[in-house]
Amino acid sequence: MRRLILLIYSLMICLPSQAGQIILGAAVDSPAVRSFTADLAQKRPQDQVSFMSLKQLKVSRPAADARLIILDRETLDWRLQQNDAPATLVMRVSRIEGAALLGERPPAGVTLLWSDPPPERQLRLARLLLPNSKSVGLLFDSQSAFLVDEYRRAAEELGLELQAKPWNPDGSRKPLLALLETTDLLLGIDAPRLYNADTIKSLLLTSYAQNRALLGPTASFVRAGSLASTYSDQQDWLAELDTWLDQSPAEWPASAYPMHFKVVSNRQVARALGLAPASDETLTRHLSEGEAR
Repeated sequence: MRRLILLIYSLMICLPSQAGQIILGAAVDSPAVRSFTADLAQKRPQDQVSFMSLKQLKVSRPAADARLIILDRETLDWRLQQNDAPATLVMRVSRIEGAALLGERPPAGVTLLWSDPPPERQLRLARLLLPNSKSVGLLFDSQSAFLVDEYRRAAEELGLELQAKPWNPDGSRKPLLALLETTDLLLGIDAPRLYNADTIKSLLLTSYAQNRALLGPTASFVRAGSLASTYSDQQDWLAELDTWLDQSPAEWPASAYPMHFKVVSNRQVARALGLAPASDETLTRHLSEGEAR
C-alpha cells in the first residue's frame, strides 16, 4: 500500500500545473509590446499570457492570483498606488530610477528587475579583458553615489582595488584625469547625468589619450566607443521572465539583476588599445560558467 501511495504522489508531481494568468501591462499598446507578449506566450504554453493597457488595468483589475509584468514607468506608478494588486515583476528598471522612486526597498509584492549590468559581472569582464589589471577607477555623481559601496565590495571580492571620485558637474576633467593616472581602467556606471550623448565623447577621448579603457556602462556606449559591456537583449529578458515565472511569487526577491546576458565588445577599440580579446560568445560563456560555480 505504501508503495502505491508513493507511486501516486510521484505521478501527481509529473502532471502539468494548473494554467496561471500572466498579464503584461504598459501605458501604450504597440506592435513591439504585442510581439513581446506573443513571444512570452509561446515560451509558456501552460499559462494564459495576455496584454492589458494601463487604461484596461484601471477598469478591469487583474485577479489576485495572477502575475503582473510591468513594462513602463507610468504603469509602475499606477501599481504602486494599489494595495490589492497581484504579485508584480517590473522589467528594466535602472538602479538610480529605482532608488529615486522607491528608496531602499520596493513595497511587498513588487520585484524590480534591474536594467543595470551587475557590478561583479562587469568587473569579471574587466578581468577577462585586462587580466593584469589591479585597480579600477569609478566616476560617480550625486544620483549614483549610493552605488559606490556595492561596486567596492564586488571589486574586493575579485582582488581589485576600486578608486572612486565624484564627477564635477561643471565639466572639469580633473577627477577623471586623477583616476586615469592611478588606475588600470575606467568602469562606467549607468548614471545618465554622467554618461550621456553630451559627455561620452570627452570621457572616451580623455581615457584613450591616457591609454586607458572605458568599460561599460551599457551596450549602447560600446557602440559609441567604449571597450565592452555585458547586457541583456530581448531573448535574455524572455528567458529571465520564464525563470521567475517558474517560481512561486512568494519566493520572488525585492529586486534582482538579470541572470541571462551576453557580452558585446568593440573590436576596433580593442585593437587600438593593443588588446586581442576572445569572441563575444566566448567571453559570455566564460562569465556564465563562472557565475554557475
